[in-house]
Amino acid sequence: MKYIRDFTVTLVNPVNANHTLLGLTSKESLPGILPGQFVQLQIPSSNPSFLRRPFSIHDVDFPSHTLYLLIKQVGKTTTFLCHAKKGDIVNLIFPLGRGFSLEQNKKVLLAGGGCGVAPLLYLARCLQKNHNDIYILLGGRTREDILEADVFGQLGKLYIATEDGSRGEKGLITLHSVLKESFDFLYACGPQPMLKAMAAIAREKNIPCEVSLENNMACGIGACLCCVTETVRGNECVCTEGPVFNTRELKWPI
Repeated sequence: MKYIRDFTVTLVNPVNANHTLLGLTSKESLPGILPGQFVQLQIPSSNPSFLRRPFSIHDVDFPSHTLYLLIKQVGKTTTFLCHAKKGDIVNLIFPLGRGFSLEQNKKVLLAGGGCGVAPLLYLARCLQKNHNDIYILLGGRTREDILEADVFGQLGKLYIATEDGSRGEKGLITLHSVLKESFDFLYACGPQPMLKAMAAIAREKNIPCEVSLENNMACGIGACLCCVTETVRGNECVCTEGPVFNTRELKWPI
């Protein structure tokens, strides 16, 4: 079931110069939410944005009825959100989309590139509750692109790759030495070239791999068809059939 509900901004925490952690609290209890699902957010009418904007659910605190979003400042809407004030009201349609599978008692790797880490924090919390052995790999161009490493480090064994070598191993995230280990399941979110490389690694190791796609979305409910991706079943909307897909479902030229 989907909900349309007003939320109050209760946290505006700058993570770095370009990213902000936004806490949104409802007066009512939250429904069940799967890691990998997202919200369609509408900001006050005083802002020039017309369409709702999709954001991955970064984390959830059920006792306080609070959702957390990790916002990258890139345009008018995200700039507004990154400079929101406590007490501001936003409207959400949630929870939308298909989430990640939740393995139990497995050795799993979560890989996130840049702001692609957004859906992985709540995923890591859920996998931890399922007694998985969790490895977390974060990547970016520089150390400034590595987001919330301290928080992720509390949920699993943390590994970092930066292209300039300013933090962790130097090189692409898809070439990190931890990928030489054996895993039972791979989860990934980030730029499509990274996801394709992770899919190839999973195929070579013959393990399941789920990725969260970041296709452009407008409606979030499968009506506008602007987020379609090609799968083995035909063209499917990322907003309704995803955003999480098993890579074996995707028709990617790898």
